[in-house]
Amino acid sequence: MSTSARRPDPPARTVVVRGRRLRVVERVGDGSAPPLLLLNGIGASLELLGPFVDALDPARGVIRFDVPGIGGSATPVLPYHMTTFAPLVAQLLDRLGHDRVDVLGISWGGGLAQQFALQCRSRCRRLVLVATGTGALMVPARPKVLARMVSPRRHRDPGYAARIAGSIYGGTMRTHPERAAELLHTGRSETSLRGYLYQLAAGSWWTTLPVLPLLRQPTLILAGDDDPIIPVVNAKILARLLPHARLHLYHGGHLALVTEADELAPRVEAFLDEPDQIGRD
Repeated sequence: MSTSARRPDPPARTVVVRGRRLRVVERVGDGSAPPLLLLNGIGASLELLGPFVDALDPARGVIRFDVPGIGGSATPVLPYHMTTFAPLVAQLLDRLGHDRVDVLGISWGGGLAQQFALQCRSRCRRLVLVATGTGALMVPARPKVLARMVSPRRHRDPGYAARIAGSIYGGTMRTHPERAAELLHTGRSETSLRGYLYQLAAGSWWTTLPVLPLLRQPTLILAGDDDPIIPVVNAKILARLLPHARLHLYHGGHLALVTEADELAPRVEAFLDEPDQIGRD
């Protein structure tokens, strides 16, 4: 389990994109590489990925934001979809002054990362997909796990989060379930029910499975061997269908990118720092 001390986050700011008020935290890098855009899992505020950010080289720029209705971002009136949200992410990058980024998406955010790379591929240099799958057409979790994912209760009730952590997140959460309560309750605002349901709905009837061969970016796939939410076979499907992908299987669960950040962050950075060899075809 990562023991890195948390550093204070840069000040958050609100950026309005297409009428949506998004809470954004940006760590400015030294400019030697594109910043890394982080796309979070369902119901989680940007603070969840703080331990991973702390484990990265401080010279690397990092962009995080809360999706609508989560954390400090305003709850939307109308729902959205992956295909409509990906261009909004591109417009957010415009507001922040970035033409091109590397993108890391975890869980739900991994789906958004795939959609962004497909729709805005000139904006995405490299792609990292963590504990994620291809949407509606994927190998699902067991029904008991899926039932617990329908509700945002774990983001609202620390005791409940600790009780179910081992069964839904696996990995070190099986022996240290109290970490779930700590990690899921680091945000500054409560996850709204409508925001959570809209985030669920954004991925409904959405999949990248038929179009994965069109995704041309160099891609690193990280998957745990004890992930009840995203069975590891989904990572193998991604690796098989993505033309420029490599797969790294780690010993751990759904949130290992955070709980074992000291082990996984160097692997991500090594991938991002490799010389570009694949043309932007």
